[in-house]
Amino acid sequence: MKIGAFEIDEPVPKLEQPHALAMLRPWVDAGSVGSLTLARLERHFKAKKLGELARPGNFFDFTRYRPTMGMVEGRREINVPNTYLRYAQRTDGQDFLFLHMLEPHMFAEDYMDSIIEVLKVFEVKNMVRIGSMYDALPHTRPLLVSGTAAGTGLQGVQTSTYQGPTSIAFQISERAPELGLEVASLMVRLPQYVELEEDFSGVARAMEVLRSIYDLPDYLVDSKRGQAQYQEVSRRVAGDPKLRAIIERLEAMYDQQAGGEPTQDSPADLSPEVEDFLRKMDERFEGDGS
Repeated sequence: MKIGAFEIDEPVPKLEQPHALAMLRPWVDAGSVGSLTLARLERHFKAKKLGELARPGNFFDFTRYRPTMGMVEGRREINVPNTYLRYAQRTDGQDFLFLHMLEPHMFAEDYMDSIIEVLKVFEVKNMVRIGSMYDALPHTRPLLVSGTAAGTGLQGVQTSTYQGPTSIAFQISERAPELGLEVASLMVRLPQYVELEEDFSGVARAMEVLRSIYDLPDYLVDSKRGQAQYQEVSRRVAGDPKLRAIIERLEAMYDQQAGGEPTQDSPADLSPEVEDFLRKMDERFEGDGS
């Protein structure tokens, strides 16, 4: 069955009042927080494949998203980057539609039309986008979450005041009224000087917020792995007096703003040393899509 550019596996399931949980790579998936969060939920709910783009090369440049080669049962197989869908049917709540999005390189309007058509066909009325980005925050304090919480009851999410470059995928929010769709987002903010391929503290923080909506079991919020990662960061920082001083400054800024609305730090708030450090971090992460 075709829905827009998607090939949907048959038989097509009947989903009851599904909520869509979505993530976007690589634009807002620092530390793979969105990817890992969806993967953990999919394992918990025993999610099944629903479909994927029939011809992903219509939307993605495979010199930028490289296919990968692997061995499966002794045979060499190629894995082509794609946007794909999974679903989970529940007996104790609404069903889930999991949406793993890749940032399109071309024909973005057609790409978005296809995603929106999927939401229409499955009568999705609530959608939560899960993401992460780097920020001027210390790893020694609880991770902040910002975003929007329209109609979803998101707890512990500070209203985002971000202005600047974004993704065409956020067009879903603009088109939400015509769909009768309530869209929320949660953006976990990770320490800018900590570059982890998989940031498990970020995953635990995202899961804490989702637990407040969907009454998820406590064990899905696994804080121990993230704590171990950040303890290792603290051990390394202890041997770097310059970095330790910068983190102390970030801690002071964090504590001063605790309980208030998240703000973009102005140059006046930062010492020249911290400014220089963060600028170098920006250059380091520039172009990584996060």
